[in-house]
Amino acid sequence: MKLFLFGIYAAVLGIISFFTHEIVTYVMLGFILIALNNVLSVLKDISKKLDK
Repeated sequence: MKLFLFGIYAAVLGIISFFTHEIVTYVMLGFILIALNNVLSVLKDISKKLDK
């Protein structure tokens, strides 16, 4: 379900960026969101290991 919502958010932002001619901003925002998602997954792994 999370992946579906991420897809919807990406599609809406993509449409908005196309009409406002901010394609580079859209791509950079995508890179930032991917990086934040990776950081979150690593922090969750560390938290699981510390709880054990």
